[in-house]
Amino acid sequence: MADLVSTPATVPQAYPLLSSIHSPADLKKLNLHELEQVAAECRKKVIELVSQNGGHFGSSLGVVELTVALHYVYNSPTDRIVWDVGHQAYVHKILTGRLAQMETNRRYHGLAGFPKRSESPHDAFDTGHASTSISAAAGLAAARDLAGRKEKVVAIIGDGSLTGGMAFEAMNHLGDTKSDVLVILNDNQMAISPSTGGLKDYLVNLTLNKTYNRLRKFVWDSISLLNNDLGETAKQAVHRIEDGIKAALTPGAYFEALGFRYFGPIDGHNMEQLTKALREMRQLHHPKLLHVITTKGKGFKPAEDNQPKWHASAGGFDIETGKNINAPGKPAKPKYQEVFGEALVELALKDPTITAITAAMPSGTSLDLFQQAIPSRFFDVGIAEQHAVTFAAGMACGGFKPVFAIYSTFLQRAYDQLIHDVALQNLHVIFAIDRAGLVGEDGPTHHGAFDLSFLNAVPNLVVMAPGDEQELRDMLYTALYEINGPVAIRYPRGSGSGAVLHKEFTPVPVGKGRILRDGKSVALLGIGTMSARALETAALLDAAGLDPLVCDMRFIKPLDMEMIDLAASRCSHIVTIEENSIIGGFGSSVTSYLSHAHPGVKCMSFGLPDDFVTHGSMAELYREVGLDAGTLASKILEFYGNKG
Repeated sequence: MADLVSTPATVPQAYPLLSSIHSPADLKKLNLHELEQVAAECRKKVIELVSQNGGHFGSSLGVVELTVALHYVYNSPTDRIVWDVGHQAYVHKILTGRLAQMETNRRYHGLAGFPKRSESPHDAFDTGHASTSISAAAGLAAARDLAGRKEKVVAIIGDGSLTGGMAFEAMNHLGDTKSDVLVILNDNQMAISPSTGGLKDYLVNLTLNKTYNRLRKFVWDSISLLNNDLGETAKQAVHRIEDGIKAALTPGAYFEALGFRYFGPIDGHNMEQLTKALREMRQLHHPKLLHVITTKGKGFKPAEDNQPKWHASAGGFDIETGKNINAPGKPAKPKYQEVFGEALVELALKDPTITAITAAMPSGTSLDLFQQAIPSRFFDVGIAEQHAVTFAAGMACGGFKPVFAIYSTFLQRAYDQLIHDVALQNLHVIFAIDRAGLVGEDGPTHHGAFDLSFLNAVPNLVVMAPGDEQELRDMLYTALYEINGPVAIRYPRGSGSGAVLHKEFTPVPVGKGRILRDGKSVALLGIGTMSARALETAALLDAAGLDPLVCDMRFIKPLDMEMIDLAASRCSHIVTIEENSIIGGFGSSVTSYLSHAHPGVKCMSFGLPDDFVTHGSMAELYREVGLDAGTLASKILEFYGNKG
């Protein structure tokens, strides 16, 4: 990505001041009014960019002034700035030499939608998941201290990420180390409520004042000179008075108890306040937290009015109205997540033992439908995947049927709980695994590339993948009423094939696949939505003179051995197709079985490579990894011809 960063900027004069910013060093030449103009131009650029390319929207708009102030006061890349999640880092990219390349943001072979060390030295740490920034900052600071360097380290965390246990673990450790790290709490009013009133403003101004901090130290030092015992007693009294005031009037006592000096809250859209506060932070050499109040979606009214909806945009919206620009003549097909959400509500309205759990993703998983319909049985535990899984296990022990909806990439964070707290006890917990497989422009931090592999090894767990929307409905019903242990159902991002949905639910025979196309030369075994890709591929193979058998295997665990036996009895060659890592998943299970049950049958597996797949459109990524029908057909023909 280095070529993207070093390309000279050619930006239209719609951004007269911003176009002159090629690095943070250029910001330092500006006055306060000019910094505010840069912020306004950054906000305009983000709105324009996301309206065309899509991407994370509300969070980036909320930290415009904060980002400008950070790069004005701190010295990136020498100073290390870590963005939690990273979905709010668009302005950071704009100000660090990537303005001219922002048109490629989230596009194939373009800039990533998240910070990436390989893309720029200003990206101190790769991010994409929540609650990691403080741990990374603590590690960077420890490395700095061991090496005897003096650079500053800053972590910016918000959007509910502080609800994640990892963030608390990091703060608990960092406060004990006394290391020079600044944590900025970007409170966009989606999680922590700010204190208000004139006394709050007074305390903010006082605690940010150099004179106050110097006087405080002077008094402590002077008292300790009088008498060791008296000095300690007096110091403790000063501590108690200060802690008592802050505990009563501000939310900072929590952070102070962890070993951080707390400052704020301050207005995250006031450039003068921000630059003043950050200058003061640079002078302090211990763990400190600056509480900044921002508005998610700031400067774009539709995003301010409906913050959950505008957290991210698929692109194609009118800047003036905020309305989506849809392709004409193409009626929208329901998304898999919507089919899941609606089916769960249908079943739960008739069954009072069904509960729904999310880790801060109600709208992203369509569990907001459940929340609206049955709020008493809906649980949002925050960004706390580990807790969510064990919470579900406890509910199952209590006689309920918990359904935990989670993105595949985030389930990785709760693997121990899945094994130890659910599978080991054979508890009836249903994992609805959304965004399984490739997810497009969000890239490697969000692809669901590994779930079949890491779930495949877990005893007691039934793992299935629907081939279409109706099969998803039926599998959810099956998981709730035909299986007594843990179940995982994986399904992809976006819309399905548009299958006709039936009101009735039909149980799916556990561990049984189905034949989609009869044939005898080569067998194509697909799992999940790759079964439809197998049918596309079969049409190309048929045109080339082969007679493929196509099976929708449905289950990874238990594997349908009888279907594999049938395929082996009819075909000399068997091909597996999955949208999961080629290592340890569906294909590995089929190959392992064939090696001892049918050693004479040739087998070839297709899946995601042993690599982290980049970002881009789904069509581009399928071509890159060889899961488009054309590439599959070509390789299968070669395989059949060479080994026939």
